[in-house]
Amino acid sequence: MDMKRAILSLAFLFAAALTHAQLTLDECRRSAQENYPLVRRYGLIEKAREYDLSNAGKGYLPQFSLSGKATYQSDITQLPVEIPGVDIKTAPKDQYQVMLELQQTIWDGGDIRARKRLTRAASDVELEQQNVDMYALNDRVNQIFFGILLLDEQLKQNGLLQDDLKRTHKQVSDYIANGIASQSDLDAVSVELLNTRQHRIELEASRRAYMNMLSAFIGKEIPGSVSLQKPALEEMESAGVNNRPELRLFDARNEQLRVQEATLNARLMPRFGLFVQGAYGNPGLNMLKDEFNAYYMAGVRMVWNFGSLYTLKNDRRRIDNSRREIETGREVFLFNTRLQETGQHAGIVSMRRQMEDDDEIIRLRGNIRRAAEAKVENGTLTVTDMLREITNENLARQTKALHEVQLLMNLCQLKYTLNN
Repeated sequence: MDMKRAILSLAFLFAAALTHAQLTLDECRRSAQENYPLVRRYGLIEKAREYDLSNAGKGYLPQFSLSGKATYQSDITQLPVEIPGVDIKTAPKDQYQVMLELQQTIWDGGDIRARKRLTRAASDVELEQQNVDMYALNDRVNQIFFGILLLDEQLKQNGLLQDDLKRTHKQVSDYIANGIASQSDLDAVSVELLNTRQHRIELEASRRAYMNMLSAFIGKEIPGSVSLQKPALEEMESAGVNNRPELRLFDARNEQLRVQEATLNARLMPRFGLFVQGAYGNPGLNMLKDEFNAYYMAGVRMVWNFGSLYTLKNDRRRIDNSRREIETGREVFLFNTRLQETGQHAGIVSMRRQMEDDDEIIRLRGNIRRAAEAKVENGTLTVTDMLREITNENLARQTKALHEVQLLMNLCQLKYTLNN
């Protein structure tokens, strides 16, 4: 396993190098699915199915049984007549028997076939439940992936703000030399620059924590040179068709109930089989012979058990009740999914509308910032007011970047909700 994981890690790093050291969302989700410990349950489910089917099929094999008994009885069979001069022996009151019996099923009323179908149906339910559990992993990877993208955008805007503040620091230094600004103005710029650097340290620490979580999920160490590739908008578009694995789980459970109902009918059928008995005991088949003898018996046996008729009606009612519970669960799931889809659609529309004005806001904030710099140079505006406009322009750029990532995240969440 360690060697396999090492090979996969090397392949992962090689693929990352070929793609300009960028890691996509689909690659992360695939790796997380392969690395998650629960993935091993797929093989366990398949093995359990094979074992159960094999065991059910062995019901057609000959069945051997060995039995023995020793008894003492209060009376024995006697002839009601006496023949002069003839000693008629009778069986002893203490009797012994050892028997080996072979049974071969001819027809079991469809019970073995029903058990095989029930095994497959139960295995399908387990498999679909496994798919549901594994699908939920995608949402956790999505949250971490877009959290890192958002931090990357914030770090990018933080770098731009530091560049602006450094440029402003040089300008204010020149203003001091020209008598336009004072040392306190330069100190104010320095404080803003230090605050921005501190914020960057916080953002970088958060990004490292998120990257460590992503590495744990995908089971591979992500080098610092590897960045996350932002998904394209067209890749996030989804059709309005619900294809969640939970729906297939509901179908599998309904099929399991249908097979269980068919199994009830098989329990009502008679069973036919062959048998051969070989025994040694006293008495043998001749009950009037007081000695140990070996004997055998062969024939055809029919067994028809009517006991299941007592519970048949309640068993069917229980299955119908379970079927209604499944349908109720399906309706609740679809209702909640439609609510999520409606809210996510509204969020996507709102985000698109907000993004329409982001570029214009940034352009206007840039004009205001440049006007503030000119006023400071002319001595009609304080450096503090100019810093506020620089911060406002940076916030406008951050808001645009935030909207872009949030739109992608909302689209991705809608794809997860519908599994498109």
